[in-house]
Formats: sequence, structure tokens, C-alpha cells
Amino acid sequence: MASLLFVPRPTAGTRPASRPTAGLRRGRITCGPRDNRGPLQRGRSLSTEAILAIQSLKRLTAADRSPAAASAAAASALGRLLKADLVAAMAELQRQGHWSLALAALHVARGEPWYRPDPALYATFVSSSPANDDDAGAAVDALVDAFLEEKARGGGFVDGEEDVYKLTRLLRALVARGRGRAAWRVYEAAVRKGGIDVDEYVYRVMARGMSRLGLDEEAAVVEADLAEWEATVSPPARDVLDEMRARDKSKAKAPAS
Repeated sequence: MASLLFVPRPTAGTRPASRPTAGLRRGRITCGPRDNRGPLQRGRSLSTEAILAIQSLKRLTAADRSPAAASAAAASALGRLLKADLVAAMAELQRQGHWSLALAALHVARGEPWYRPDPALYATFVSSSPANDDDAGAAVDALVDAFLEEKARGGGFVDGEEDVYKLTRLLRALVARGRGRAAWRVYEAAVRKGGIDVDEYVYRVMARGMSRLGLDEEAAVVEADLAEWEATVSPPARDVLDEMRARDKSKAKAPAS
């Protein structure tokens, strides 16, 4: 017992010699993604509550993805989220490709007191909709009808209170997805009937889009609206527009020559 007191202690900076282990190798453990889907967005974009709600929604709809089941599951999983978390959850579901679940989340958001029909929000749904899918195209048309109905219940489009940039995003998204009739309904309600003061870019997007999608009559109407808008522009502003168009034409001819 006393001999243990005289065992030399290891000094600072020295380590006891390790025993060699025969036949043991240190391996490297790696863990990669199980598929091509990106990781969940955390931090400012997605909170822990939103992540858990999304996981719960996907579990509840694993066996049944019908609209009725998705709506009931979304009300149960997402109904208690705050505004920022619910909006982030909708964006995350669209990013993961669960477009029908994102629509169910939008249905939950419509029942919240803070909800207002936002053209930019609907533009993201249109842009993220599955391409070359007839069912998704019909769902986009129904989504636009719901948006216009919500705007009508709230007093319609009011000039000076609408964000023209957001409206342009929605029109561009609809034209890009080939939903010409839906884009025309939004344009007619906002510009022709609502009297929203838009710029030349909106008229150009609609005129070219309607013509490309085979809606020649609608394209002619937009061209007439553009001509009427140009007539109301003051002479100095009209001169600036003419100079910009001449510059664009010269740039377009330069590569061809």
C-alpha cells in the first residue's frame, strides 16, 4: 500500500504510452444525404416549430394525399403557427416539391386574421406548380379564381394601394406557365376594371404573352391599352421612351450585323 505513494506522476506535457492494439483500425464514418433534396432551411427562414409542423404534416398525409385529408392534416399540424412560421412553412413545402401540401397550408393561412390576398404569394405558388401537369394547371386556374374572389370581397383593386411590382410578378408567372386565360382575368380585373396605373413593361409582358399563347384578340386589346397609355404620357416622358426604344433596337441589330 505504501509503495503506491512513490509511483511517479506524469509531468505536464507528457502522456502515458498507449498500448498497441493489434488488428484494430480506426475507420471514418460519413453520412450523406439520402436523396437529392436539399436540407431543411433553418435560422431566419424556418424555425424549429415550423420544421416540426412540416414533419408532422408529412407524417399525417403519408397514406392519404387527397385534398380533404391534406386540408384536415394541415389544420391540425399548422394551425398554431405564427404568421412568419406559417409563411416559411409554405415556402419550404414548395421547395421540397410538396405543392399540394403547400396549397393546404395556404388554406390554413386564409383563415388567419392577418391574411391578405398578396399577388407575390400567389406568384410563388404559380411558379412552383408542377410543369406539364393538367391537374396542376387546373389547380392554378382555381387558385387565380380564389385570389380574384378574395380581392373582390376586400373591395377590389384600388389604384394607389396596390404594389405594381407584385402584380407584375403574378402576371409573368402565369404567362410563363402557359395560363393565358388566368393571366388575362387578372389583367382585366386589375388594369381594365380596377384602373391600376401600370407601366409600359406590364403592357409589353401581357401583349407578348397573349400573342405567344395564341390569344390574339386579348393581345390586340392590350396593344390598344398600351397606345392609350402612351397618349397620356407627357411629351418629355414620351421623348425619353422613344430614345430608350431606339437604343434597344440598335442593340438588337448590332449582333445581327
